[in-house]
Amino acid sequence: MLLRLAPCSAASCTCKQVSSVAPISIETLQSHQRLKHYQGDECLIAFLQSQDASAAVGHLLSILLQTAHVEAARGHLGSGRLRKEAFLTLRVLVAKVGTADALAFFLPGIVSRFSKTLFVSKSMITGAAGNTGSLEHAVRGLTEFLVIVLSDDANTSGLEASYGDVSSFSPNNRRTSQAILDALRQLPSSSLTHSENVVETSSIQSTAVCSSNDEAHAETNDYGPRSLYVKRSKEWLEKTSVNVDKMLSATFPHLCAHPSIKIRKGLVDGIAALLSNCSYTLQRSKLMLLECLCVLVIDDSDVVSDAALHSLESLFMSVKKSFDENEISEIFTRLIERLPIVVLGSDETVAVSHARRLLALMYHTGPEVVVDQLLCLHAKAVQFFDSFALGLGHNSQYTGSVNNVILSKPLSVGYLLSISELKAGSVVGYSNNGAAYGTTSAASKISVLHDEGSEKSADSANGGFEFPHMPPWFVHVGGQKLYHALAGILRLVGLSVMADHRSKISLSSVIDIPLNYIQKLISELRMKEYSKVGWQTWYSRSSSGQLLRQTSTGVCILNEMIYGLSDQSANFYKRLFRKIGTKEEDALAKEWAFRSIWRLRQEKDARDHIVYCLGSIMHEYLSSEVWGLPIDQDSHLLEHEGEGNLSLHFFRDVTMLHQVIIEGIAIFSIILGRDFVHCGFMHSCLYLLLQNLISSNNQIRSASDAALRVVSAATGHSTVGHLVVANADYIIDSLCQQLRHLDLNPHVPDVLAAMLSYIGAAHDILPLLEEPMRGVSLELEVLGRHQHPNLTVPFLKAMREITRASWHEASKLPSEAMSFHELVYLKVCSVENKDRESIDISDADLSFEECEDMLLKLNEMKRYRRIVGSIVGSCLNAAVPLLGSMTESECLLALDIVEDVASSLAKVEEAYKHEKETKVAIEKVIQIYASNGQEDTVDVDDDADENRLLPAMNKIWPYLILCIKNKVSVAVIRRCTNVISRSIQTSGGDFFVRRFHNDGHVIWNLLAPSPLPLRMKNTSSLDKRPILLPYRSTSQTSEDPIAEASSLKIQAAVLIMIAEISGNKRSASALEAVLKKLSGLVVGVSFSSAKGLQEASLKALSGLASMDPDLIWLLLADVYYPMKKRDIPSPSDLELSSMSELLPRPVSSKEFLYVQYGGEACFDVDPSSVDIVFQKMQSQVLS
Repeated sequence: MLLRLAPCSAASCTCKQVSSVAPISIETLQSHQRLKHYQGDECLIAFLQSQDASAAVGHLLSILLQTAHVEAARGHLGSGRLRKEAFLTLRVLVAKVGTADALAFFLPGIVSRFSKTLFVSKSMITGAAGNTGSLEHAVRGLTEFLVIVLSDDANTSGLEASYGDVSSFSPNNRRTSQAILDALRQLPSSSLTHSENVVETSSIQSTAVCSSNDEAHAETNDYGPRSLYVKRSKEWLEKTSVNVDKMLSATFPHLCAHPSIKIRKGLVDGIAALLSNCSYTLQRSKLMLLECLCVLVIDDSDVVSDAALHSLESLFMSVKKSFDENEISEIFTRLIERLPIVVLGSDETVAVSHARRLLALMYHTGPEVVVDQLLCLHAKAVQFFDSFALGLGHNSQYTGSVNNVILSKPLSVGYLLSISELKAGSVVGYSNNGAAYGTTSAASKISVLHDEGSEKSADSANGGFEFPHMPPWFVHVGGQKLYHALAGILRLVGLSVMADHRSKISLSSVIDIPLNYIQKLISELRMKEYSKVGWQTWYSRSSSGQLLRQTSTGVCILNEMIYGLSDQSANFYKRLFRKIGTKEEDALAKEWAFRSIWRLRQEKDARDHIVYCLGSIMHEYLSSEVWGLPIDQDSHLLEHEGEGNLSLHFFRDVTMLHQVIIEGIAIFSIILGRDFVHCGFMHSCLYLLLQNLISSNNQIRSASDAALRVVSAATGHSTVGHLVVANADYIIDSLCQQLRHLDLNPHVPDVLAAMLSYIGAAHDILPLLEEPMRGVSLELEVLGRHQHPNLTVPFLKAMREITRASWHEASKLPSEAMSFHELVYLKVCSVENKDRESIDISDADLSFEECEDMLLKLNEMKRYRRIVGSIVGSCLNAAVPLLGSMTESECLLALDIVEDVASSLAKVEEAYKHEKETKVAIEKVIQIYASNGQEDTVDVDDDADENRLLPAMNKIWPYLILCIKNKVSVAVIRRCTNVISRSIQTSGGDFFVRRFHNDGHVIWNLLAPSPLPLRMKNTSSLDKRPILLPYRSTSQTSEDPIAEASSLKIQAAVLIMIAEISGNKRSASALEAVLKKLSGLVVGVSFSSAKGLQEASLKALSGLASMDPDLIWLLLADVYYPMKKRDIPSPSDLELSSMSELLPRPVSSKEFLYVQYGGEACFDVDPSSVDIVFQKMQSQVLS
């Protein structure tokens, strides 16, 4: 019925005072049949605006509000649809009345009921009270009512002087009630179905209310007092605005986080209308409404954020007209002061909403306003950073839920992608100019910024670690939404300084405020060193722990401020605030608007100033005092601490400080890109990152790993390995310097091992390792081990990686030398053929100049081969004596090194042979050219030092035997037998014939069974004894019995060694001198009751049978046939003696051949084992 009401055709009728653009859809009104005018030209809308209809309008409003209230009170039984229709009808009625004079009397009741409805929605989210449609209409109905009644244009007189009467209440506009009711009865009786289509969902535009003439306003008239009319005087407006502000402040901020998009969209439309039309009458609420609009600008829904962004931009197009400087200052002050309160509160949603308000306000007011309000005065800047540090600091650990604390617990084992890169493949195809790389590992990709829609670039790739990262102490507060909002504020602060073209304040003066925390910490640590107090005493001071936490907070603030200067941060804001504009022209306009407001100054001085500021920060970040803080109880810094154990809180604070500093280094590389190298920052921090890659703390280790990948990508390297190779000279230089002062730098061997192992770049920087290898070798000598016994194992680990890299390079030398030899040989043959045929050799495929080039290449190959051989020789000299160590870890590492050394030296010698052949071929060509008048000389080099392998094995062998004698552990003995086997196969067996004859009994004794259990040396009491020299007798008797299972493992390892040596033709000759003894021992083991050794003994017998099958068959048959008399075969030739005569049954077990050859031992012959072994050997090997 109400929708069918339309203004009359009379131009002077008061129905024209209704808003020019009503909130109800014009299209919807036109779709319904209009009411034919009642005879007499009575206007129904004018009647609704008159005093006579005030009671009816008020009654109808009351009925509609009561209906909505009753349905809400019924809970789940209430009808949400009926409640929604009631609010919709009320909106239509208010729109039809449409004048402030007619509706002002009902404002207290309407606002009170609507506010109660919205307030109840906080706790009631279901039933009729929580119905989304009804709440949307309540929001829109409230704002539409306030826009009509409290519009600035409609209350101009009240803002300046007393209001007069409104012309709509003059006697000329009175209508008879009976006439109006008759006209209403003529409306169609069919009910109208109201739905969501009735209400226009677009924004409420500016409402232009036609004010009445000043002459029509009067306090009273001739028709008596007006009980349903209020005089909108200045006092009434002030009192009303106070009450309205209380109600809006209690409901609107909460609705900004409502889960319904429709409600938030309606709130945007309502706030935009109130700010546009009621900025003076609702002066008290204006800042609160602006805050709410700022929150909705960063809404998750594009529909809501687009509408809010459009409204906010229209407000700030003329910021001086909408908000004066005092209002801007007030809202900034209020938001900043309340920021730590809401962040440390219990409601994360409120905290996110508050932070987003400040972020949106800062962005849309521009850098000049931000600088003026926050940074221009030093006192204001200090207050801002203090408030921010309070909310972002460690106090947040005591807020939030227990679930957040549980989820924040780190994993017990760290996962480093650098190790994945090593497993996926080392640095392949590296070129010295850094222009191209052969392959890139998927593990090398990183995530610089974890924002949706991030640009896929070298510094923004997929990965599991994001930069900047939420500080570890902040996880207790909430999720990424809150931190991203807080971080966005800090980034805008940093960006505003460099985007303010007035140059009113410098970036260096701003960063000095949070940088003061770390400077104060460094000063305190220096005072501690000067006072020579312990860590426990220093940390027990009331301010030391707080200073540590304040420093980490300050570092986090600095990181985010600096990150705000990056292109990635600018892209983030453009994506966050530039959602509107789907057309290309609109998008370009928005892009240009952003660039013109928040664009960094492009002058060279500005770039230099940023570099200067980063240098100041890096100087403090890399301070030795900061990195001298212990991170765990086992730190070498606490070796002389005699005051008891430090609190775990201290180690946790130090860990978090180191973690955020490492992340800051990665952020600085993002800002500078390749300039990070040119400015010298790479060379000062790369060693530190590698050092922390092997930290004992998982968080620091993971942060270093991620930071290395970020720095690699930012500086144009595909992997960390390429980064290390490109900067290897600086790293090696730092290593060499610190190797000279190990007392101050005990972490050097660990860094070397990390660089070579985790990064996988050892083979690319091998030529640079000669100098550090000399330092490592010195530290592994007797004097070095005595001075730094705790560094022996780390140095051995580093040396193991060097030998592995050497083996990697040595393995390529023979194939390269052979390929080069084949190429040279073909060309040499061509020259020789032409010379033999007396053809002019100038036309040959190999010219004299090419011959010289090949000679230069040969010398280069020879030089590199000698470098590899020299490094391998240094590793050998340093590691071999440690084979006699009584420490298991040292023995195992030394054995690994020795095995790689043997293989590497064999490859070096093989490459030398090919090079020698190539040299001979080139000499022939040179002689041919010399005979034709072109002379040249070849550098004669006897290469006397190229016989490396056998001298090395001569040095290694005594220590391998000593390692077996020491019986340090089962693992050491098994590894040692494996190394012996590999070394003999590599070197050839002839060299070891005499050595097995003299020293083999040490190994064979491990096979011989004894009535007493095998005993192992008690290494716990011998760890600190000096390393034994080979062949030197000792009086050590402290031995522990070994378990039977461990004894079987050792014997199986010895049998496998015998099988491998005897089964290889190259190494089998090593066992010729001890073949009979060894065969007897193996046969005895195979016939014993030790089932666990049967498979290994069969492999050993097979290998020995390949050397002398008759001997093995005889030893087996000597036991088998006497035990199986009935199965003895008869000889086919009558002249041959019978088997019983050839193999008579022995009187005792000592008469068996295997016992006589292998020696007297207590072997228990198992008949079943004899049968199995003989049958398998007969059928598979000896047949």
